[in-house]
Amino acid sequence: MTRTAISPRFAIKTFENTVYLPLMGIDRAKAALADSRFADVRWTDETGSTNTDAMEILLENRREDPNCSKAVVVVADYQSAGRGRLAREWESPPGASLLMSVGTTADIDPLRRGLLLTALGVAAVEGVFSTTGFRPSLKWPNDLVAAVSGDLGELKLGGILAESRQAGDGVATVIGLGLNCNWDEVPEELASIAVSLNRLMQEPIDRVQLLIEIVRRFDRNLDLLSSDSGVEELLGAARVSSATLGRKVRVELEGSVLEGTAVDIAPDGALVVESSDGESHRVVVGDVIHLRSQD
Repeated sequence: MTRTAISPRFAIKTFENTVYLPLMGIDRAKAALADSRFADVRWTDETGSTNTDAMEILLENRREDPNCSKAVVVVADYQSAGRGRLAREWESPPGASLLMSVGTTADIDPLRRGLLLTALGVAAVEGVFSTTGFRPSLKWPNDLVAAVSGDLGELKLGGILAESRQAGDGVATVIGLGLNCNWDEVPEELASIAVSLNRLMQEPIDRVQLLIEIVRRFDRNLDLLSSDSGVEELLGAARVSSATLGRKVRVELEGSVLEGTAVDIAPDGALVVESSDGESHRVVVGDVIHLRSQD
């Protein structure tokens, strides 16, 4: 199997109107994150999947040292095998998106591992706001969306995917984020469902600063998972940022469909949906569709 080397080198390419990371930007990211658990930042121009690369780094670290608890951030300007939930393919033009994975072998309570998506989702919302002044919303379980005027409603800005594997006596977890940043144009087939930050803000987005802001907040959110009060703080932020809570939803489950109103996010990250008969249902895995009032 051929792998793309992950290193701090950056190969500058020439794509018209595309914003690329200068070499000094890598150094800026490393310097800004040097005092965090995510000081190991690796940025490459192209790879198959940042999630796969980050997982391999974590597992190799554990093979070399069973007690190693190092964390890593892997970023790419293009990934040829990006994927989303349910093994769906996810791809964006080279240099147009922030494609990153954060990996950790931190000892997290198994009952709280489901909140890792929430932890990165909240970090992404706050990081985008800090960098651009625009605040996206979270569509449960793993999408960042932007509310737009007209019939389109909400457009997808990005998605998050978490994966875990056994690593010695512990667990290696990688959470990937793909965030649309600097698209020259939205492809016609995606125009009704997706948007990029630069098109919302009408200016180029600094992907380096965006990376720094998101990772620093995710670093803090990981600490919140160590206590009940921290979890409640994280859930409070997720509820405020949610585009799903309070909405009528249709949840496509394996072999069935649930309709009702999304009323809460549970302490383990599950979505709580109240059906028309007043019964509460916990949704751990499922595709959520926001319904309009007339649906």
